[in-house]
Amino acid sequence: MVALNSAVVLIVEDEPLIRFNILDVLEEVGHVALEAANADEALVVLKGRQDVDILFTDVNMAGSMDGLQLANRVRAMRPNIGIIITSGMVRLDPMTLPANTAFLPKPYMHDALISTINSLMT
Repeated sequence: MVALNSAVVLIVEDEPLIRFNILDVLEEVGHVALEAANADEALVVLKGRQDVDILFTDVNMAGSMDGLQLANRVRAMRPNIGIIITSGMVRLDPMTLPANTAFLPKPYMHDALISTINSLMT
């Protein structure tokens, strides 16, 4: 699968192997991938980069806030950013999510992630 439009994607995942794998997959299809191990690191990245198109965050992670709290904070800071929330522990109803937000349950196929990014970029 190929990215329809190149996006700058911030990956927020506390499991390093998963984070590095996603980073490689996204770069392979033409996206620019940034990484953060938790919400606090993600907010630092977002303050320094105005070009982030997509936030891809896990729900459960260590730090001062979980992925849902991070998504709400980012939505307030940057209403136009696309947000993808993932989890293997909780299931979110896509109908209850704010506009330009998607839920991708774990485990997911890489093609599903790329398709979701493409849909949020159009």
